Amino acid sequence: MADLYLYNTMSRQKMLFEPLDPTEVKLYTCGPTVYNYAHIGNLRTYVFEDILRRVLEWNGYPVKHVMNITDVGHLTSDADEGEDKMLKGAKREKKTVWDIAEKYTQAFLEDMDRLNLLMPHIKPKATDHIDTMIDQIKQLEANGLTYTAGGNVYFDTSKFADYGKLAQLDKQELQAGARIEVDPNKKNPHDFVLWFTKSKFEDQEMQWNSPWGKGYPGWHIECSAMSMKYLGKQMDIHCGGIDHIPVHHTNEIAQAEGATNLKPWVLYWMHGNFLVLGKDEKMAKSADNFLKLDVLIGKGYGPLDYRYFCLQAHYRKELVFSWYALDAAKTGLRRLREKVCNLGDTEGEIHQSRMEQFEKAINDDLNMPEALAEAWELLDDSDISDADKLATIKKFDTVLGLKLDEPIAFELPPQIEQWIVERNEARDNKDWGKADEIRDKIQASGKWIVKDGQSGTEVMPK
Repeated sequence: MADLYLYNTMSRQKMLFEPLDPTEVKLYTCGPTVYNYAHIGNLRTYVFEDILRRVLEWNGYPVKHVMNITDVGHLTSDADEGEDKMLKGAKREKKTVWDIAEKYTQAFLEDMDRLNLLMPHIKPKATDHIDTMIDQIKQLEANGLTYTAGGNVYFDTSKFADYGKLAQLDKQELQAGARIEVDPNKKNPHDFVLWFTKSKFEDQEMQWNSPWGKGYPGWHIECSAMSMKYLGKQMDIHCGGIDHIPVHHTNEIAQAEGATNLKPWVLYWMHGNFLVLGKDEKMAKSADNFLKLDVLIGKGYGPLDYRYFCLQAHYRKELVFSWYALDAAKTGLRRLREKVCNLGDTEGEIHQSRMEQFEKAINDDLNMPEALAEAWELLDDSDISDADKLATIKKFDTVLGLKLDEPIAFELPPQIEQWIVERNEARDNKDWGKADEIRDKIQASGKWIVKDGQSGTEVMPK
């Protein structure tokens, strides 16, 4: 088994991947809050996480992948402030929060399928695990890490040694007012709510009975509670966006390790960077500047065009979105698939040297730009037979996830279709001059390539 190196946010360096148990790698990825559609910035993170799982499986590791579905209301920021997201969605669409949760859960799963993302093995919903969260809060309470104030149960960060180690909060010297709205009930600026009672929102629709009164859980508790239910007290990898580092993931660590007294809870923390629309502007639902996958599809782009676009940048690098860049990705993917299509359907042997170069790229902290370059170099290598190229690119595609060997879908103009019929008739009649004339007419626009296949004239985009 080749060495796999992954960048660990906790250590701030690339590290050799050594799982707790090589027979089952435990992977947790923070899932969506289903109060609205996922934007393509969100989806970039899920593409990165999909690549991670595919690379783990390439290296022979069986993966147990868990991703939560946040269908219980939490606030519009990582901190304990703002408007309840599920309630916000319900008011916007004049539906119940339960209807909103179901609608956007299904929309998200459809986006995953369209982007060819491997489905997690377990997708626990927060609303199905309230008792699990309550049990973890009770354990934190028994360990002396909580207090109650103003009707809410808080985690006392002063009682947890090395709080903020993931975000290096001690180095950032953050002040309470600079990070979050100061809550007068908090003993310490970084304390956070584990359980809200109805005192927070009088019109809160989702509420459950608890030892502390009728209410609902804080956001952070769901991930630590549900991940531990399905993956145990320790896991190998926990993923999410970089925006989760300073608060959400920091608080997850405090809850998980505070409940078990076992460290480290997670061996490798991995985070994807932002997709941005312009200089220093990240894509966010709260800013109303987000693009859905459906918008891209409506403009003529395929979901896999966007996947290819994402693979052109390293997951830890900021990626700037533009329609020009997406056009280039669409063209690149089409040309890559055309090259694969032109290899025929006879599959040979995997080219070991090329495979080793590809593996070197993906095992270097998921270096997908380099992996894509290796795919292009493979297909352009005149010293490798088409049959061997086909076998090798299919192996590459188990990581790339671009469906490179599928037929290319496109629509021909009616005039082109008519010329194809006429050219096939000319060839059947052995009128080679007319066949050549029609071929030249089709290719004259510069948009189409004509070739002769077993079934007659074949036309593909240039």
